[in-house]
Amino acid sequence: MTGIAPGFHRRVGAIGAELIHAHFGPDGKTAAYLSNALGLPLIVTLHGYDVTIRSESPNTYADLGKRASLFLCVSNFIRDKAIQAGFPPEKLRVHYIGINPRRFTPGDGQRQRNSVLFVGRLVEKKGCEYLLRAMALVQKEHPGAKATIIGDGPLRPQLEALAGSLKVQCSFLGAQPHDIVREWLERARVFCVPSVTAANGDSEGLAMVFGEAQAMGVPVVTFNHGGMREIVLDGDTGLLAPEFDYEKLAEGILRYLKDDSLWQHSSSSAMNWIRKRFDIAVQTAELEDIYSQVISAAGR
Repeated sequence: MTGIAPGFHRRVGAIGAELIHAHFGPDGKTAAYLSNALGLPLIVTLHGYDVTIRSESPNTYADLGKRASLFLCVSNFIRDKAIQAGFPPEKLRVHYIGINPRRFTPGDGQRQRNSVLFVGRLVEKKGCEYLLRAMALVQKEHPGAKATIIGDGPLRPQLEALAGSLKVQCSFLGAQPHDIVREWLERARVFCVPSVTAANGDSEGLAMVFGEAQAMGVPVVTFNHGGMREIVLDGDTGLLAPEFDYEKLAEGILRYLKDDSLWQHSSSSAMNWIRKRFDIAVQTAELEDIYSQVISAAGR
């Protein structure tokens, strides 16, 4: 953190790296010391909170903006936010993080046609409150509908209390390993994580769980927030409601629960879309090209 760590610098230098790649702005600030000590070019990926949470200091990343060779933004939305946060536009490049479509592919599991799945941390930004409020409306018209909520966090007690007061049929499963999440994606009819802008500005950059759900053939219903429009094709692979409008969110969920033709179209389109645009093999090859460009520009 001080930039003075001779032993650590020697050990890292012995690896013989040609480039350092840090994820998230705060880690990039720390990595900048190592980059400077070893004379290596630095790439920093900006994901979300690092450029969307409002900072009391407008110069939080001023030094990093000068030191880093390139900033990768996980969405165009994050690039725009990075510019607003003071990052140099000429050093900003959008690069989507991919998923493995060979791992996330529909299996032989039976779809539960009334199942709505949420996967995410139980924090303000993930918007679970709005899913619960939407499900209360959904269940009035479609009593068999049920929400399954995978994830944990500081808001869990009050969300469970809200679900009870709204009399929503739902299950809180807590945090689960990836294999269990994948099993639930095989069962779900609709995937809904209605992310919102938190009070401190924290916003969703491009959560890859939306890509995983679509790769599994599960249509997405969420808010038109952050980078969602870049990973969910509204009206094709999913449905986007105005941010915070849980009534419209409920309408979208109901459409997929009741309309088999629409569901089948979106399920098929979602799988094709993710394989075409977010295949991790393609995105990794692109990242390797970026590495080569940065290394070459640094004269290494």
